Amino acid sequence: MRSAFTKCRVAIALGSNLSSPVGDSLTILNKAIATLDQSPGIQVKLISSWYKTAPVGPPQPDYLNGCAVLDVQRSPSELLHRLLEIEREFGRLRREPWGPRTLDLDLLLYEDWIIDSPPLQIPHPRMTQRAFVLLPLAEIAPDWIEPISGMAIAQLARLVDSSGVISSSPAQH
Repeated sequence: MRSAFTKCRVAIALGSNLSSPVGDSLTILNKAIATLDQSPGIQVKLISSWYKTAPVGPPQPDYLNGCAVLDVQRSPSELLHRLLEIEREFGRLRREPWGPRTLDLDLLLYEDWIIDSPPLQIPHPRMTQRAFVLLPLAEIAPDWIEPISGMAIAQLARLVDSSGVISSSPAQH
């Protein structure tokens, strides 16, 4: 395992479909990016556009989704802990699987590592099946190789059904 002080390239997914005292979904996502960038050991390098997407799971409002590439000087478990902490700061309540949320932050890729130990799975176990993850990630990291399939993100994005995923607005940083 690398030292927490070695800089690593990481990809995360962001999503929101509920407003909170922080604001609407777009405001929440932009403020979450700023919060990440201000966190010690985390530097936001690239941010995709935001995409309006149909929800997966129970009936609920559409989502805004996007991805970001980070330079991180934290271990995968330390990063996951910070992502969950930020979700809570933005009012995330875990009531039902795939239910509506103010903020969802998923750790997708950590360099080319493969980790499968609860609660951490890298690459994210469902990322290759989700257009709302692959389309924004392909926008900012098309050549990144997903280590289990051995395929580039852009290739994987072409293989998923992207109906219901609409580019909405550029991210602010």
